[in-house]
Amino acid sequence: MAALLLTAVTTMMAETRTVPSHDGALELTFSDEGGVATYCVTYNGVEVVAPSRLGFEADFGDFTQGLTMGQYQMQFRDQVLIGKGGKKQSLGGVRYTVPFTNTKGQKMSVVFHMMRNSVSFRYEIPRPGENPKCAVIRREVSSFNFPDGTTTFLCPQIGPMTGWERTKPSYEEDYEVDQPMAKRSRFGQGYTFPCLFHQEGAWILVSEVGVDGSYVGSHLSDYSPETGYTIAFPQAGEHNGNGTPYAGIPLPYTTPWRTIIIGNSLKPIVENKVSIALLNSKYAPTEASQQIKPGRYTWSWLVWQDESINYDDQVQFVDLAANMGFEYCLVDNWWDQRIGRDKIEELSKYAQSKGVSLMLWYNSNGYENDAPQTPRDCMSTAIARDKEMAWLQKIGVKGIKVDFFGGDKQPTMQLYEDILYDANRYGLGVIFHGCTMPRGWEIMYPNYIASEAVLASENVYFSEGHAKSEAFELCLHPFIRNAMGPMDWGGSIMNKFLSRDNKSRHRRYTTDIFEMASAITNQTRIQCIAMQPNNLGELPLFELDFLKSVPTTWSDTRLLDGYPGRYVVLARQHDGDWYVAGLNAETQPKTLTITMEEWAGKTVSYYVDDPQLGPQLRQLKFDKRGRAKVTIQPNGGIILK
Repeated sequence: MAALLLTAVTTMMAETRTVPSHDGALELTFSDEGGVATYCVTYNGVEVVAPSRLGFEADFGDFTQGLTMGQYQMQFRDQVLIGKGGKKQSLGGVRYTVPFTNTKGQKMSVVFHMMRNSVSFRYEIPRPGENPKCAVIRREVSSFNFPDGTTTFLCPQIGPMTGWERTKPSYEEDYEVDQPMAKRSRFGQGYTFPCLFHQEGAWILVSEVGVDGSYVGSHLSDYSPETGYTIAFPQAGEHNGNGTPYAGIPLPYTTPWRTIIIGNSLKPIVENKVSIALLNSKYAPTEASQQIKPGRYTWSWLVWQDESINYDDQVQFVDLAANMGFEYCLVDNWWDQRIGRDKIEELSKYAQSKGVSLMLWYNSNGYENDAPQTPRDCMSTAIARDKEMAWLQKIGVKGIKVDFFGGDKQPTMQLYEDILYDANRYGLGVIFHGCTMPRGWEIMYPNYIASEAVLASENVYFSEGHAKSEAFELCLHPFIRNAMGPMDWGGSIMNKFLSRDNKSRHRRYTTDIFEMASAITNQTRIQCIAMQPNNLGELPLFELDFLKSVPTTWSDTRLLDGYPGRYVVLARQHDGDWYVAGLNAETQPKTLTITMEEWAGKTVSYYVDDPQLGPQLRQLKFDKRGRAKVTIQPNGGIILK
């Protein structure tokens, strides 16, 4: 087997070839039968991806039919990830480059990268002779065809320029879970990445990584019994109709990766390191800003809303951050009008005197939608960004939250990349909201923090219905959205009621321990802890102590148990210490046996809800095999540390 993996080139040619992953669990078959490029995947001997299309149509040539496969090349790639403490983990894989020629003699190659639990592919397009030197990709026929009986966990794509102030699509629709494939999407526009599928004996997560300003962001089409789900380009009406839905590229060119993560359980989905294996930073180490530190932030807007965007209220949230030892305070929309730039400078100086740095909100517009919030027109052009970011650096601001993008066209992808690049030059971290999902950006752009790209915490405030479904949603995202990139969901909400007085409007339906545990199950390196100043005098001391010390960066992650939308138990490691967090969205208590070999024979702190949903801090003893029994109450949580 080792000799096979180290072979540089196979010399045999045929219409169909089957090749293994380096450990043999996965097998990939690719073919040119009938002039159509296809692939299929088996896992432990069972077909999990049925024969699916490959190829694309460009302005200079058609690579969807009339194709002939050439001899493929194989390269063994053994990438080693070194974590904190010098711990090494092999991300070894094998890469197959499969050339195809169309009827005009034009060429392209499909590059497959196989790891222990994943198959990814992309297209390499050479310059075909002297001309053309640039091209337009009009569509891909890349598809994902699954066997009958596969069920789905999907978020529908919505139509362009829809929703509040025409700000959609923004990856903020309700997921539908455990549904059959034959169901049309809610809006007839397909599904946003990532997309989770379940078969007997296998879970599959489909997404894409490596998209930058040189291509479009994609999603999946509605289901077709003939082809399954196909890569779909942006809708023509996105970006207020400006720009085409196609990808304009130079030649030669390599497209982003389409990723398929496969496991006989959900562990490989949650623990995947596909982006780490496939991508590199776009900045040299000396170019990446060293000023963006991980941490926690306070945020007045979630509960106190627009009325809180005034100097005195923001001082309260700076003081709250300082009292809790948090690193940041986010000042949301309208600050330029309701506080003013001179007073923001004063507020930033005050925050720094307390050991806190400000982050400021911005509207991405431009002309993409009708969202009126200011500051506008500060992020949409290079000249405006340079002026604004120089000022932010001067007054000590450390991060920006940029909102309201609405679309995946190439000009929008260019805007994301331009904001990130310019912000890096001025030492600014970037959070995106009202936006597309991240596509490996935490690897590509070191100052990228997180994206929303999910129906987030603001909806808990806006709607009692969403408050009631918060547990369901946060038990879903570790398996889908957050499995493919950092997620700024918007905070551990500690008020009992969604109001400034903590007595009116609708209540929060999750427990305090649930909210605290979500700071661990939701992953982003700068995490919102959505406390209010009144919480300092209301919460038990052990809750405050935990929130003061909860980490936001993790050197290792394990899925211990769970099912999307029902419950989740994760273990994460920080500086050698393990934290276990669990959430329960079911209507009955969930009793589980947790196994942590590192805790064999040890006693750990156990944050748990009692049967009346009151928060408790207890001690829990693990047996000699590292096992202990826990119970998670409905809408409740656990934390072990």
